[in-house]
Amino acid sequence: MIAWLVAPVMAVGTASILQAPGELDKYGGWIGISARATGFFHVERLGERWWIIDPDGHAFVSVGVCNVSFWGDKVPATGRMPYNETCRKRYGDIQTWARATIGRLKGWGFNTIGAWSNPQTWDKGMAYTVNLNIGQRAGGSWLHGTFPNVFSPEFERIADEVAKRACEPRASDPYLVGYFSDNELRWGPDWRSKKHLVEDFLALPANDPAKPQLIEFFTRQHTDIAGFNAAWGTSLGSFAHLAEPLVVEPGQGDAEARLRDCTAFQRLAAERYFAICEAAIRKHDPNHLILGCRFAGRSPPPVLEAIKGHANIVSVNNYSPDAPVRLLQGVHEAVRVPLMVTEFSFKAMDSGLPNTKGAGRPVATQAERADRFERYVTGIMQLPFVVGYHWFEYCDEPAEGRFDGENSNYGLVNVNDEPWEALIERMTEVNRRIYDAARGPGGQ
Repeated sequence: MIAWLVAPVMAVGTASILQAPGELDKYGGWIGISARATGFFHVERLGERWWIIDPDGHAFVSVGVCNVSFWGDKVPATGRMPYNETCRKRYGDIQTWARATIGRLKGWGFNTIGAWSNPQTWDKGMAYTVNLNIGQRAGGSWLHGTFPNVFSPEFERIADEVAKRACEPRASDPYLVGYFSDNELRWGPDWRSKKHLVEDFLALPANDPAKPQLIEFFTRQHTDIAGFNAAWGTSLGSFAHLAEPLVVEPGQGDAEARLRDCTAFQRLAAERYFAICEAAIRKHDPNHLILGCRFAGRSPPPVLEAIKGHANIVSVNNYSPDAPVRLLQGVHEAVRVPLMVTEFSFKAMDSGLPNTKGAGRPVATQAERADRFERYVTGIMQLPFVVGYHWFEYCDEPAEGRFDGENSNYGLVNVNDEPWEALIERMTEVNRRIYDAARGPGGQ
């Protein structure tokens, strides 16, 4: 369990929380609030508000940007990387680019490097996060919705191997905020597949390492094989037949009983995933925060129940046009730990990009992008459990489309490395007053 990384509530009076923001420390934390300095980022609830506390003991809101990449996106049809071509001409090498880019981001009021970013940005004096992609490395795919086989011993081995390689060397780095275990895993029916996880596992080949766990699960769910058959519309002779691949047809059996099985298995799989990931990370790095698995918007209640005790912060990616206040309130009510929005963005048609692929509906102009950003950030930061937001992404996608066809104006800069000035000007204003926004009325 990770409760020890969440410091006890400190007796901080309203007056101290309501001090006017002043100087920021080297991490971008606000020195107007002093808490326990541990040498690493941790989380505390002070009064009515959750905060990340930076290594020097000051209140920190993680204001980040995802995919800060020298390479940019590759156009599959041609192999070209338009942004990288610009960067090579302008900066020459990745280290020069990284120093210049970190300087830019600090000037725009950002203090954190988000997911998908180049490691060369991690040693330039800015806080950063690392996406471990444990499930992805174990055969899962966020893009295609393939869930990793968390019941296989191979999953545990890979989780440990990934954590040893990625976490152990960073265990003493004060600039590391923490780790995402994965990105946007599929926990059940969504835009990638209409199947429940248990249906995927039922269809696995004979002698798959998950099959004994599956048989044990169904023997707990049903008193006999007749109960399973009634729920799933099958005619198996015994639970042992579940060792063979079973493809079930939609609409068969007892819908309510079948859904109970799906929900229970969903929680079982999620509990195993989160427990294994936490154990692997903690084995190789006891110091840094576990930031969850970057949920894709709303997550099923059993999965939110399962993550409790295994993450210091729960991360949510959300591309709604307005601050997703009710969604975040629901997630927090379930998990009772602080939240970060770790992907959100807006795109505009005056960019010249198609904007036909990728999350969110485009707006007309960069000024509207700026308005949406301000409303979104102001809205979520009024919630006392939100401790950060990470914009997607640093550079626009190419007009020809990236690996999955996305071709949108998500960037702070275009492929010529030119900032979108109307957006950047507003972002800078909003980011620089974020501690005012976070304190809110009454210090909330």
